[in-house]
Amino acid sequence: MYPITLIPGDGIGAEVSFAAKRVLDATGLPLLWDIVNAGAGVYKETGHLVPPAVYESLEKNKLALKGPITTPVGAGFRSINVQLRKKYDLFANIRPVSSLPLESCRYDHLDLVIFRENTEGLYAGIESEIDGGAQAIKQVTAAGSQRIIRRAFQYALENKKQKVTVVHKANILKKTDGLFLDIARSVAKDFPSIAMEEVIVDNMCMQLVMNPDQYQVIVTMNLYGDILSDLCSGLVGGLGLVPGANIGRDMAIFEAVHGSAPDIAGKGLANPIALILSGAMMLDYIGEQTAADQVRHAINQVLQEGRVLTRDLGGNADTDTLVEAIIGKMKETVSA
Repeated sequence: MYPITLIPGDGIGAEVSFAAKRVLDATGLPLLWDIVNAGAGVYKETGHLVPPAVYESLEKNKLALKGPITTPVGAGFRSINVQLRKKYDLFANIRPVSSLPLESCRYDHLDLVIFRENTEGLYAGIESEIDGGAQAIKQVTAAGSQRIIRRAFQYALENKKQKVTVVHKANILKKTDGLFLDIARSVAKDFPSIAMEEVIVDNMCMQLVMNPDQYQVIVTMNLYGDILSDLCSGLVGGLGLVPGANIGRDMAIFEAVHGSAPDIAGKGLANPIALILSGAMMLDYIGEQTAADQVRHAINQVLQEGRVLTRDLGGNADTDTLVEAIIGKMKETVSA
């Protein structure tokens, strides 16, 4: 039995979360779901952005699938996503980006993974008002840098990748980004079979648009990783297709890259594929790779056929119809 915390979230969160739950349950694995919620909707009802039950469930299960949660822009409460990552030291944000059989996917053979430091940088939230404005402090530590960089190199080694690309702005930010780059050079010495490449972040954006196939594993700091992962999502068809994981020493929270899309909430228009693929990453994490591959294969089949696609993918199917199509393909695989 695998106990899992399910946090549906806001906006389309409940729709895509329960869609993902249906697909993962269809694998036949003994998944035991503990459903608790957090976010703006919960705050209106209870006065708590993250009720105690959420923390209790996470600390008990150490494993979660989380739907998108609304974060106010410019004012209001801070990101719950960032809060959970910091509270539980989920230092590794991992976002694989792969080509899919869709017309909107611009590249046929893209297969890269972004490792983003998840607890430091500008997202540490160290801000203050100053005379005539405000300031934010970018926090980079040797320990924080080393563990995310080492995780990226270890992944490259285990998955037979030849190169890790370290993204930085050390030409300008010589202390913070310079430290990150120095740590990367040191860690790379422990992995002599893996080539290390250094790319400045603005050049990286251009290179990813022009020739993303040259990259395999990318490791970078918090803000850069957030921006680059969204850019890469656009290369394969959009945010509705890219999964993500937040992993620490003894806890992992899996979530889609996209936001809560309140404008389409409750209309059955939401694309659940990103969260379903995040669920597949979760199955990999618990050692159920066969089931994870079953889910990914079914999604690829549905996309390749192109008959059942949500609006954002160029079709007119609703969320439930897409889920049923994916589960149908999974059943075909089992019976074949």
